[in-house]
This record gives sequence, structure tokens and C-alpha cells, in this order.
Amino acid sequence: MNLKTVIVLLVLALATIFALVCVLLTRGGKPAGCEPQTWSSPEGKHSDQSLVFADLTPDEMVQVVTYLQSSLGVPLVDAYNANPSDNCIYYIDVQIPTKAEVLGFLDGGESDPRQALAVVYFGNQPDPNVTEYVVGPLPKPTTHRDVTVQKYGGKVPYHRRPVLGKEYEQIEIFLRKELFSTAPTFLSQVLDSDETSLVSLTSAPRGFQSGDRNTWFVLFHNVSGFFLHPVGLEVLVDHSSLDVSQWRVSKAFYNGQYYRDLVPLESEFKQGRVKVDPVKRAPPDGGFSSMQPRAAPRAPFPLQYELHGPRYSVRNNQVVSRAWSFAFGVNVNTGMRLFDIRFKGERIVYEISVQDAVSVYGSNCPGGMSTRYMDGSFGIGRFTYPLVRGVDCPYSATYVDTHYLVETETPEKHKNSMCIFEQNTGSPLRRHYSNLQSLYYGGLTNSALVLRSIATLGNYDYVWDFVFYQNGAIEAKVQATGYMTSSFLYGDGLDYGNRVGDHTLGTVHTHSINYKVDLDVGGMTNTLVAHDMAFESVQAPWSPEHQIQRPRLTKTVLDTEDKAAFRLHSNMPRYIYFAANSKNKWGHQRGYRIQIVSFTGEHLPEASLMERAISWGRYKLAVTKRKEEEPTSSSIYNQNDPWTPTVAFADFINNETIVNEDLVAWITTGFLHIPHAEDIPNTVTVGNGVSILLRPYNYYDKDPSIYSPDGVFFSSEQDSSVCEVNHIACLSKSASCLPILPPFTYDGFQNLTRL
Repeated sequence: MNLKTVIVLLVLALATIFALVCVLLTRGGKPAGCEPQTWSSPEGKHSDQSLVFADLTPDEMVQVVTYLQSSLGVPLVDAYNANPSDNCIYYIDVQIPTKAEVLGFLDGGESDPRQALAVVYFGNQPDPNVTEYVVGPLPKPTTHRDVTVQKYGGKVPYHRRPVLGKEYEQIEIFLRKELFSTAPTFLSQVLDSDETSLVSLTSAPRGFQSGDRNTWFVLFHNVSGFFLHPVGLEVLVDHSSLDVSQWRVSKAFYNGQYYRDLVPLESEFKQGRVKVDPVKRAPPDGGFSSMQPRAAPRAPFPLQYELHGPRYSVRNNQVVSRAWSFAFGVNVNTGMRLFDIRFKGERIVYEISVQDAVSVYGSNCPGGMSTRYMDGSFGIGRFTYPLVRGVDCPYSATYVDTHYLVETETPEKHKNSMCIFEQNTGSPLRRHYSNLQSLYYGGLTNSALVLRSIATLGNYDYVWDFVFYQNGAIEAKVQATGYMTSSFLYGDGLDYGNRVGDHTLGTVHTHSINYKVDLDVGGMTNTLVAHDMAFESVQAPWSPEHQIQRPRLTKTVLDTEDKAAFRLHSNMPRYIYFAANSKNKWGHQRGYRIQIVSFTGEHLPEASLMERAISWGRYKLAVTKRKEEEPTSSSIYNQNDPWTPTVAFADFINNETIVNEDLVAWITTGFLHIPHAEDIPNTVTVGNGVSILLRPYNYYDKDPSIYSPDGVFFSSEQDSSVCEVNHIACLSKSASCLPILPPFTYDGFQNLTRL
């Protein structure tokens, strides 16, 4: 061993000893700068009143199931094993009370009217249907009432029901046992497969008219990342009958040709009359679709941590920081939703929630060209899975479990499926360096509070964020990643996307996301106001022979719902805000502005018979008078019957006055995705994120972030290296110890939910 090696080993040993000593001292709380500190929150304190918005507890779910089993008067089969002809509980979720009831509870101290919503499939009766019940009171229910007609104006026909995991499982068995066995030669010689090595992916919707339940299933090699391994075979399955034995294949498709089923395809193939494009089965890891890193780990990536622990607190379903407080929950269908959002103790937003996410695909294959996924129908919330520390969220974030009761009679827990953290964005929220007249620097780091969940719906992963800034702004953001889904490349396929594999076409598609934002700006009644600019030509007062073109402020009150509905790609005033009935110090109406960051593709043409089911996508922004009977812009029943939508958002807009009313903004954002080679193996979040921002507009007398204790200021006459002048100078002491990180654990492969 040479001297150089000895020196290197000695240095490493000393560094390790120093780190261990520092950790031990930190745990003892002894050295200055490493002492645990408790932040104070004079503006916001936890309140158990937030529980009015809380998701059901596992015990409450069990109590509701037990009550329904004994009170509905019909046998209920566990949905996990239910046939289409059975009665079963589809899901149970909390029933959020009316806004008037909630505000009476929050502001007036009235009792908590807590109840549950139960959705029940009645397949075992002469008139099969889906019925929704409100069950209560919790935690020990004693009554239930049918609210289906009240909510939807009539019964929900049974064909509109979302497909159960059991039904998908039965279709898979049907394909393997009844269909694939009729074409063994074709499968073996052309697809390099047998009935056990293929996997199917559903399309949706399922037909062309109300009552249809005919689904195209696209077949792939069953390997890791199978979404990128289409084999070219697609089958149309009619599973409309409640008798599984009556299901049948209506059509089969291969390489541009349609067949009655696989029998004629097998026969014609043996006669040499089928134009084939053989595929070879990929290795089990998927080969080019594998997410296994192609490089070994090296130096660790940068790590963010709180020097003295988090500056926020999470209790029950409420988050409180120095400036912000809000209640959170997860709807099984639509995902995260927030209520009672307050900045410095004042309510700004009553509710902000995801309503639906839609993807419309193009392809020259039937499964792709007919796909319009409405993700709320599959369940954005229920597919919110455990997060990975250090990748999905900062390692030291606070993690929260979620509980669901969907397609089962037993609650399921998704451990660590939400995270809360304070993020230093690495850039200033505001700053100025002055070298004119006086010499000084003033700035504020952009630290924001973030609530996050990630939903995996089949191939796509959606990263959902709600971000809270120190200047009173709120951002709702979504980023898309995961696998693209693909079609088999043949013929004119390149008119519908890019080639990304030997037989793989990445197909063009849109992503559209709709949010509900119930702003209460300075109170519950608001008016929608638009500000913008226009150039005007005037004579220069000091030189009348010359013209000046100057920007002028334009102001408009949007006093009806029709005036407040802006088509997706139309011009919209750049400053639109909810105006309060009060003014700030400077005489302006206090307000919160809506700003949309989006690059959506085209909306489905209104000539389409299914467009009304996603008619919220017509508008980038639509503001309506808030109504309890218009709680959501979409419905889980729209996916399987978009031709007669259970909820049609376009009907919400009927030219009612919206001056000094309780208003709701329905906001659509999204992006066009034309898959390309760099989407292999996965689509990246960079450039695939869109958001909406709620920003104070004359709501305050000055920027409220000026009161943040994170601000930095020093002049040329001060010593900026002194802690008393500049607290940033203390970081060398405060950050001198290693953070104590919890051990890495992951529970994402337990209690999996079928899709």
C-alpha cells in the first residue's frame, strides 16, 4: 500500500468519524446550530373542525358496509368476486355536506353533519341499475336514503357502470380459453406467442350508442413495459350480457384487415392469404422498454432537508404552516381535493379539486382510434399508490396514508401515498440588487409548501401538486410521466404518430384536465372582472405634431355565465379575477386572479355524439353560479355511456347573472403529446407539466411576503457575513451536521388494486 493510498483512506476515515459524531451530537441536541427547534405559528393553528372534510376512516367504512348488508334487503356479493349479474357495493366514500352546512359548522360552531356515500350495483334484479345512497350518521349509521334521482334526474342504467376488476379478469379468461385456442398456429408463427404470453389493454368508450358494451382489446407481449410491445392483433368483445357465458367476439383485427373472429384468420393464414408482419417476443424485462438503469449508481444526488425539522405541521387531514392552512382528502374517483384554504387565517378558497382527466387518441388501429379515456371513471384517487422517498418526493417529506373501500368489502390502505414538504425552488421569489444611489441587496428565497400524490392509471402516471407560495399564491399543477400506450405500426401509421420501435407506433393523443375552483375572495359573494390592455394613439402633449401609441387599461365586468365562458383556443382577457365587495387601502376591489398555463391540443369536435360527456373541455375557463346540484363537471358513468351523459357540463352554462354571487371557476388545462423516441422507455415530466395559478390581485395593500422571516437585506454599510445582519450567514453553523434520515421502506407492492 503506497503513501497516497494511505492518505486517502485516512481522510475517508476521519470524514466518516466526523459525520457519525455530528449525527450523535445532533441527536443529543448539543452543538449550536444543530439543536432541534420548534417553529411557532401565530397565524394558523390546528382545528378538529377540518374533520368535516376528512376521508372515511377504515372503521367508518366497515360500519357502513355492515349497515348496508343488513338494511338493503338483498344479498350483497363482495365486488372483488362479483359477476355482472350480482348485487355488490362498488365503493364507499365520504359525503361532503352542503357548503351552507359546512360553513355553519366552521364559522358558527354548529354540529358536524357527517355522512357517507355508497354506490351499489344491483345486477340481480329485473331492472338492473346503479343506485347511490347517503348513509349516516357516522360513525354508527342508522339510516340511508336513495339520492340517485335527486342527483341525476333519474335512475342510472346498469350499462353505464364502471367495469369491475372481476369483469376484466373474466374477459382475460374468456380470451385465453375461448378465443386464443382457435388460432394456435397464427399465434405461434406470427406473434411468437401462445394463450399465456399475451396481455390485453382495454379501450373506452365501448361502442357507438347507449347500451353498448363492446370493447376493443389491444394485445401485447406480456413483458415488463408491455405497453410498448403490441403484436398487431386486436379483438372486439361484446360483454354486454350479464351472463358471462353469452359473451362473444364481434370482430378481430390484424395488420389492416378485419375478421369475424380468429377462426377465419387462422384458416386464411394457413392458406397463405394473410399478409403478416411477424414479431419476436421480447425478453421478460422488456428489452428497450425496461426501466432498469443503464448506468451504475455513483455520487448521491443533491438532498434537500429542513435544518431544524419541518416548518409546517400535519394533524389528521389538516396542514398548517406559518402562513397557510388547509384541509385535504382524496376522492376515490377524482383524486386530491382541498377545502377551507386560508392564508394568514383568512379563507381564500373553499374548494379546489380535480374533476376529470381525459385523453383522446389517434391511430389507424381500431383500439387506438376509438380510445377516449375518462380517468375519473377508472379512479384517479383509488390508484394513488405509495410514494418512493427521495424520488417521488423529497426524502425527508412528511408521508400520509390513504384508505379506500372500492370493489371490496374490506378497507385497503395505501401507505405513504401522499406527501407534504416545503421546497426551496432554488430561485428567489423576489430580489433586487441596487447600485444606483444607495447600495443594497434585498431578496427572499422561494420556499413553497407542497402537497403531492401520484396516480398510476394503467400506463400513465400523473403527478398531482398543490403548491402554496409566500406571497399568497396557490398553484395546482399536474405532470405526466409513465409509459405511452402504442399501436402496431403498419400502413399509413406514421400519419398518427412516430415510430419508436421495430413494430411500435407512439400514437398522437391529448391530455385535458379539469379543475373546480370555488374561490371565496373577501367573503362568499364575488363578481368576475376582466382587465387587459389595448393600444391607443394620442398626440404627444408636448409635441402635438407627433403621435404616441400607449397601452391603456381596459376593464370589463363579466356579468353573465355566457360572457364568462371562454372557448379553449379563443382569446381571453389576460387578467381575470374574482373581485370582492371590499377594497384595499388604495381603493381597488380586492381580488384573486386566475392564470392558466396550458398547451392543450384540439378539443373533440362537437359533431361527435360523445362530446357532451366531456363538454367541460370546450372551455379553458367557465365561471358559473355555484349550485349544490352542480357539484362536479363530469361523472364516473360518462365513460361507458358518453352518448347519453349522466352529467353534461355544457348544461351548467345558461346565462345566469354572476354579479355578487357565490361563484365557481371550472378550469381546463392540458397538453398535446406526440410521442417520440425520447419517450422510450418513459415519458419525462420536463415539458409535460401544466398548471393553474390563483394570485392575489390588489387583495393586499402590499406583497404579503415582505413579512416572511426568510427575507434577506443588507447594505454596503453593513457586514453581510454577520448573522445578526444576514441570517444566511449562519448556515455554515446551522447546516454543519448531517440530517437524520429515516430508513428507506416501500409498501407499494402490497394490497394492489386491479385495473
